[in-house]
Amino acid sequence: MDIHSKPVRIGLLFLGLIILCGLALLYKGHDAVAMAKEKRDGIVTAEQVRVSFDSVNGRLLKENVKEGDHVQRGDILMVMDSTDTDLTIQRLESQIAQMDAEIASLSGTIDVAYQKADTDEVETHRQIDQQKAVIASSQASYENKLSDYNRMAQLMDAGAISKMEMDNVTAQLRVAEADVRSQKELLNKLLGGAQDSDSTEDIALPSISQERQSADNKANDLESLKQQKKQLEVQLAQQKVNRDRLVLRAPEGGKILKVIAKEGEMVSANTPVILLESDRYYYDIYINEEEKGNLKEGDRLTGHTVAGNIKVPGTVRLAARASGFADFKMSREKSSADLTAFQIRTYIDRVPGVIPGMTIEVDRHEFAGR
Repeated sequence: MDIHSKPVRIGLLFLGLIILCGLALLYKGHDAVAMAKEKRDGIVTAEQVRVSFDSVNGRLLKENVKEGDHVQRGDILMVMDSTDTDLTIQRLESQIAQMDAEIASLSGTIDVAYQKADTDEVETHRQIDQQKAVIASSQASYENKLSDYNRMAQLMDAGAISKMEMDNVTAQLRVAEADVRSQKELLNKLLGGAQDSDSTEDIALPSISQERQSADNKANDLESLKQQKKQLEVQLAQQKVNRDRLVLRAPEGGKILKVIAKEGEMVSANTPVILLESDRYYYDIYINEEEKGNLKEGDRLTGHTVAGNIKVPGTVRLAARASGFADFKMSREKSSADLTAFQIRTYIDRVPGVIPGMTIEVDRHEFAGR
C-alpha cells in the first residue's frame, strides 16, 4: 500500500484526530461527568400556596380575583356571607349591655348596703348610749324609791303612818323596779346578743355583722356577673375574629393560578379555594461532597440564567444530604469512587426577567474557597 496516496493520508489524518480526541477526553475529562462537575443547574420554581378560609364555614358571597391576577399581601381575594355572624355579634353586644346595667345596679345596691350598715351601726351605738343613760336614771329612781320604802317601813313599824301610805310607797317601788327591768330588756334588744362593753364603739353588733355579710354576699354575686360578662366578651371577640376570617386575604404576594370555589357555593373551613403561586422563587442543585465544602444554610450563592446570562443572587435555605439516587456516579475507567450528593436549595432575590421555569446555572468556582 502506498502511504503517500491521498486517500491513505486522509485516513491517517482522521485516525490521528480520533486518537487525539480520545486522549483529550481521557486526560482532560470532557466527558459528561467532568462537564457536570464544572456547572450545576436547576429550574426556577415558585412555591404554591393553597389558600383557604380559616376555621369558618359559609356561602361564598364574592370573588375579587380571577386566574392570572397578581396580588399583594393583604389584598382581598374572597368574601363569605356574614349575616349569621353579624346577628350573633349583635346578640352578644346586647347581652353585654344588659349585663353592664345589672352590674351597675347591683354595685349601687352593694354600696348602699355598706353605707346603711355603717349608718345603722352608728345609730345603734347612739341608741345604746341613750339606753344606758335611761337605765342609769331608772336605777337612780329605783334606789330613791327603795330608800323611801325603807323609811316608810320603819315608820310603819312605829305606827307613825297608815297602812295606805305604806301600800302607796310599796307600789311606787315595784313600778320603779319594773321600769329598770324594762329598760335593761330594751338595752339587751339593742345589743342583740352582743357582749356589753364600757366603750360602746367596741361592741360588735350581730345585726350589723349580718348586714355587712349580706352586702358581702351581694359582692360575690357582683363578681359572678362580672365573670359572666367576661365570658360574653370572649365569645364576642371570637365572633369578631370569625367575621374577619370571612374576608379571605392574600397571605403573600403572588399570582392566582386557580380559583377553585365559585360565588354562591358552600365552602368548608380549611378547604383550599384558591391556588396561589407565590413570589418566593427557588431552585435546587445537587453538588458532591467536595463541592459542598463549608457551604451552609444562610450563605449567599450567585448563579446565572441560561437564557440571557442574567446574574441571579440568592440565599441558601437548605443544604442537606440528598437521596442515594442523586449520588454522582464516576467513570470506572478513572477508578474514581462514587461521590455523595448534597441538595442545595437557594431562594433567589427578585430579579427582573427571571420567572419560574427558567434554568439557573451555578459555576463551580462559586463553591471553591468556602
